[in-house]
Amino acid sequence: MPALALDSYKMVVTILLLLIGGTVSAQQLDEVDARFFLLRTGFAPDHAEVARYSRLSREQAVEQVLAETRTTAATAVPGWLDEPPISYLHFKDKSDDEKKTLRELEQRHAFELRGWWLREMLFTPTPLTERMTLFWHNHFTSSQQKVRSTSLMYRQNSLFRQQALGNFGNLLHAIGRDPAMLLYLDNSSNRKGAPNENFAREVMELFTLGEGQYNEQDVKEAARALTGWSVERDTGEFRSRPDAHDMGSKTVLGVSGNFDGDAMFDILLAQPVCAEYVVAKLWREFISPRPDPREVKRIARQFRDSRYDIKTALRGLFLAPAFWEASNRATLVKSPVELVVGTLRQFHFSYDDPLPFTFAVGQLGQNLFNPPNVKGWPGGDAWINSTTLLARKAVLERLFRATEQPAARARVLMQDGTRLPGQQALGREGKIQFANAVTRISFDPHAWLAGFGSDDALVPDLRQRLAIQRAVLAGEPSMPTNVALHGSAYLRSLVMDPVYQLK
Repeated sequence: MPALALDSYKMVVTILLLLIGGTVSAQQLDEVDARFFLLRTGFAPDHAEVARYSRLSREQAVEQVLAETRTTAATAVPGWLDEPPISYLHFKDKSDDEKKTLRELEQRHAFELRGWWLREMLFTPTPLTERMTLFWHNHFTSSQQKVRSTSLMYRQNSLFRQQALGNFGNLLHAIGRDPAMLLYLDNSSNRKGAPNENFAREVMELFTLGEGQYNEQDVKEAARALTGWSVERDTGEFRSRPDAHDMGSKTVLGVSGNFDGDAMFDILLAQPVCAEYVVAKLWREFISPRPDPREVKRIARQFRDSRYDIKTALRGLFLAPAFWEASNRATLVKSPVELVVGTLRQFHFSYDDPLPFTFAVGQLGQNLFNPPNVKGWPGGDAWINSTTLLARKAVLERLFRATEQPAARARVLMQDGTRLPGQQALGREGKIQFANAVTRISFDPHAWLAGFGSDDALVPDLRQRLAIQRAVLAGEPSMPTNVALHGSAYLRSLVMDPVYQLK
């Protein structure tokens, strides 16, 4: 074959291969792909969100969702956060009755803070921001129950949002000075001569390296580096106490020097396994329960080369072939927050107060600002068992009763025998607020079904049923649906299907 003809032949073959196989980043999203992408990177999307991402290439979709993230909340914070905290000395001088009153006030503030964050998730224009804020809350775990300061937990939440898709190294250094974290892991009492190893151990095991990547001597030496990092009791501010810092030489992971906490963090960040540990955890959050070791190493190298830019890691994950593989779809379990928030967002529920939803996610095992222990919520398949699956279905059933009369709906939610976490702290006024909030929850099935050319009073035809099914479920339903059901009944049957719990 002549050289010119051969070159033309090769060019034609190359073009055909690109057209047939394409590349991961050039493939165009249809509605199913767009919905899957937005479900994985945010909460359940509605029609408008899906329409914005349909017909984009994978690369365009990834760049768009990363570009739209923000560093501050869009929802106004409770007014009491502007008030100075009650100092420790001031509290100590109070009578027992006054202390009880202040503790009850702190509990009410804690409920309001959970409601505020849930409202932010419900109304945020950038769901990935709140997904990542929640991810870091569960990665760098601390708890209101031990910290006992709502204002400090809010400040930590703001830090997670500020660096949600920022820089992991900066976030690690900032968390080392975060008062809520220092109180939660007892570093406020870490001083030379009597080092407390809690923070040092968890920063290696849970925050950066993972188990088996350090030894006990490394923990002891790292604890010495963190001595003197404490919290000012009266103001709740970070305070470095030079007189409590161990100035001697330390050796952590083979590196020696007279270093402090910041230098110790840099030693951890310099370990290749640090990037791999974080990327593997992000893989389990966004792709599948079992990370691909080769892909994790590849993306981790990009992560380290970018000096721990979080968007670089996410870009690598979202453009990885594994992210889009059919075998990895409908394999991740929605967390309680994702289940409740996604349902409210996708179906355009109307409500005035997020208090009932705050209780709902707590009932399902994800009490915001109160992870169960230092390891956080285990997530994944741990969210689902015979008990929690029934509880999840009960919550969804109660939500979709929002088409009933308000009085009947309130009786169902208030008298179904369910005792919600912290309900006793509501008090009489709080319970009245809860009941009133429940009566204002509503769902308009007519308006939602109209997007599929259907109506609540009609039995959807085959095309409409399939379109509704694709919008509601991440995969094929696990059980046959009754084709004779009218609009909202058919919709409820899909929501009750176990596949609705997956993403």
